[in-house]
Amino acid sequence: MAGIPHDHYEPKTNGERWLYRRLPIAGLIHDTLTIPTPRNLNWMWIWGIVLTFCLALQIVTGIVLAMHYTPHVNEAFSSIEHIMRNVNGGHMIRYMHMNGASLFFFAVYLHIFRGLYYGSYKAPREVTWIIGMIIYLLMMATAFMGYVLPWGQMSFWGATVITGLFGAIPGVGPTLQEWLLGGPAVDNATLNRFFSLHYLLPFVIAGLVAVHIWAFHTTGNNNPTGVEVRRTSKEEAQRDTLPFWPYFVIKDLFALAVILAVFFAVVGFMPNYLGHPDNYIPANPLVTPAHIVPEWYFLPFYAILRAFTADVWVVIAVEWLSFGIIDAKFFGVLAMFGAIVVMALAPWLDTSSVRSGRYRPMFKWWFALLCIDFVVLMWVGAMPAEEPYATISLIASAYWFAYFLVILPLLGVIEKPLAQPATIEDDYKSHYPSAQPAE
Repeated sequence: MAGIPHDHYEPKTNGERWLYRRLPIAGLIHDTLTIPTPRNLNWMWIWGIVLTFCLALQIVTGIVLAMHYTPHVNEAFSSIEHIMRNVNGGHMIRYMHMNGASLFFFAVYLHIFRGLYYGSYKAPREVTWIIGMIIYLLMMATAFMGYVLPWGQMSFWGATVITGLFGAIPGVGPTLQEWLLGGPAVDNATLNRFFSLHYLLPFVIAGLVAVHIWAFHTTGNNNPTGVEVRRTSKEEAQRDTLPFWPYFVIKDLFALAVILAVFFAVVGFMPNYLGHPDNYIPANPLVTPAHIVPEWYFLPFYAILRAFTADVWVVIAVEWLSFGIIDAKFFGVLAMFGAIVVMALAPWLDTSSVRSGRYRPMFKWWFALLCIDFVVLMWVGAMPAEEPYATISLIASAYWFAYFLVILPLLGVIEKPLAQPATIEDDYKSHYPSAQPAE
């Protein structure tokens, strides 16, 4: 696909020309700041800069924490206490890192659901969407390993439960679990491995984020209408777009400032609100907590994992058809990862010719139910595995899969969409009739 017509960087001085021929960094910065951006973007397009800030925050604070952390089962918990009590500013750095993970996932969920509503996954942005899903999976892996590092009760038992899931894979499961743990059980080798990977993966994520940004700079940004920027001439493109600098940069920075005000209020006044008190108890393999729960951002998928028990008819049917290879535990593992896979497959499951949910009246209702469903899954994931929560989680899990595998493909066939604006310029003028095109 051809890029959006716009003015590219032209070096003016001999020094600029010399550098540009050898390292076109100035051209890259110029083209990034002046990239034509749809002028009708709303406030749901602010989460990119929040996520970029979160990644930088996690890497910087993580490096500082790693300088004082000891990845050994006998010293990990006390090294965290040392950071909190003795390192200058250590408590603030740890609280920023700990709550920064929550802000990271809060922003990424809004970013993903915005993409699902406005159809940002549709052609030609399928690769951008898949890269985003890979980043999300790596975020989950990084956060899980980071949760193990304090070596408190919830850290230890959370690691035991989650790594135990790999043992449910038929045939290779026990070997894979032992390789992951570095031994037969969660122990010092596990802690060392998780620390190494927790340190490494953010840099892998940073590389994928650069590819993610490059991908949508190539295809252009989606926008609330789902209508593409006109590319036939520079003049038409300018009527649909504005340069990223200064308007969108200032808008994003303002939004980031508001979000950071709330974030630092949480860090300063209620830093442990999203944590679990059991993690302030040193890990004890002989004492199992009454209720093992992961961090809040894992709860929807944890609920799906627990929903498919041995007495659920679909589990019974699959176990019978697979001659016992897929039992209830393995089915739960497949369902948990499958819940993310079906979301990644949205570009191919959505059969509608209309990109934006703004012009899909039936879709709006089903999508609103999906958002409610996600919150319900998060709630029941934190509840005990008993009635009525078990039934609620099963119903909510069923709707999650039904939305992507049944409802989304059917809507494209039966839904009658509303009329879309012919151009982004038309949509912009309908909201701001007195606005004039940029010169």
